[in-house]
Parts: sequence; structure tokens; C-alpha cells
Amino acid sequence: MPDAARVDVHTHVVPPFWGEALPSHGGDPSGWATPAWSPEAHLAYMDDQQIATSVLSLTAPSVVGWEGQGRRDMARRVNEYVAELVGRYTDRFGNFATVPLPDVEGAVAEAEYALDELGADGVVLLSNYEGVYLGDPKYAPLWEALNRRSAVVFIHPGHPLIPLLPDVPGPLVDYPFDTTRNAVQMAFTGVLDQYPDAKIILAHAGGFVPYAVMRFCELQPALEPDGPTTEELLAKFRLFYWDTALSSGPDAFPSFLAFAHHERILFGSDFPYAPAPVAAAFNRLLDTRSGLTDEQKTAFDHGNAKRIFPRLT
Repeated sequence: MPDAARVDVHTHVVPPFWGEALPSHGGDPSGWATPAWSPEAHLAYMDDQQIATSVLSLTAPSVVGWEGQGRRDMARRVNEYVAELVGRYTDRFGNFATVPLPDVEGAVAEAEYALDELGADGVVLLSNYEGVYLGDPKYAPLWEALNRRSAVVFIHPGHPLIPLLPDVPGPLVDYPFDTTRNAVQMAFTGVLDQYPDAKIILAHAGGFVPYAVMRFCELQPALEPDGPTTEELLAKFRLFYWDTALSSGPDAFPSFLAFAHHERILFGSDFPYAPAPVAAAFNRLLDTRSGLTDEQKTAFDHGNAKRIFPRLT
């Protein structure tokens, strides 16, 4: 059995002050309930699932519901709260810092503070902010700041500007859709070429990207004959990193492993928004029914993460 001291790159923090204030700042448009959370409960889940380190991130809808200076203040408060947790549990927790997008100027300032002063392990971005996706030129100043720092950037899906299906919360199907939509836009607009030092992780194995990537890469050259070729577009998509959260198993993993570079796949669980029994079930699928060799299991569990998070080596 390989060493299973996992590094979980897709796992969430629920600061009590943020959770209490969220309903009065627009709530969660995805229809998903905010789970109960505490550092102690998170550590207990980690111990049960052989997770050495959880890199904590604030999930959607992040701080979008706040306005003006209040949005910047809430992002700062979240980042300092998580930095304090990392200081208290240095080997157990990491920090993907929150930025107050769609306020680009504020996001650049907060990313610089979190990475340079707080020692954050990276930043978390949502796939869209008010319907504007991350390949849009308006975000160039933020990408430049992140690229200069060779930052790890975890992209978590946000709620797309479409109605929810009746009785189907957004995280079930709209989130993988929005991850895919954003990834296609980023690849087609050249973000990964322009900012090659940023290490960009897509949540949930990239949504539908591994399954549908040939559709994107064959059709786009037909629409834009003077643009990148199919092979060039495939190479762009392969520059992403990917996490395994809610994506393991014998149905999904053959496409995923056939497409994604094996050194760019990272373990993720989505706890606590994926309740502990659900997260544990997907972890078992990863270990027993995803067709992995022991070498791949070790790489995905922690080896690949330690290459991009120097603090964890």
C-alpha cells in the first residue's frame, strides 16, 4: 500500500463570522446549505482519512455579496483568520487566500498582502464573477501579480448566471459546467501562455474538460483557421493542474487519466461541503476503483502537491 499521508488541495474553511453574515449579503445562490464547521471537526476528518495537510479555501460565493470597502475588509478578515489557523496548526493547514473580486484593484492588493505578508500558499478564485470569466482582459493586473510570484491558483466553480434547475442545487451539475466554461475561455484566450509561472488548479477534475476536450480542440480551429491548431490547443489544456474532489471512480477516471498529465493531478475531497461520508466514499473509490498504480496513488495523494507547495516538503 502506498504512503497515504494526503495533501488535500480542495477543502474548505467556514469562518464563523463569514457564515453568520452570508445570509444578509446575498446568501449562496447555488442553493447549497452552509455546513457546520470547526477546526477540531476538520482535523478529526483529516485523521480519519489519512490527510496530513488541508489547504483551506473559502468557497463560493466567497465575498461577492459584500460591496465596496466591506468586500475588501471581509476578504482581509478571512485571510487573517486562516493565517492564524495555519500558525496554530502549521503542518496540518494551508491557506488559499481570498481576494475581493470583481474589484480587481482590491484583489491585486489583497493577493500581494496575503502572499507576501501572511505567507499564504496560494489564492482561490471563482470561475466567474458576475458572469465575467477569468480569461477576460479586465483580470490581467491580477494575473500579472500572481505570475510574478509563481503563485498556486485554485479555481473553484462559482454559480453561473443561469436559473437553478428545480430541486437541483447548483453544485450537482452547474458547478462542473462552470468550471468547464471557464477553462475553455482561459485556454482559448491564452491566459496559460501569458502567465506561465502561475500554477492553476481546476476543481473537480476540470468538470467536463477531460471528457469533452477533443470537441473543443477540433471545432475551434475550424471556426478560427488562423488560430491555434488542435494539437496546440490540447497542449494549452494540459497546462492546468487538476484535483480529484468528487471525481474518482471507474466511470470518470479512464478519461481523466488518459488526458491529464499524471504529475498535475492532486488529491481533493471538498470537505465539509461534501459531508464526511460522501467525501470518504470518493476517497475509497480513488483508492480501490479508479485503476491507479501504487506509484500514481502516492503521486496524487501528496507527491505532486509537494512539488508545487515548497512549504510542505
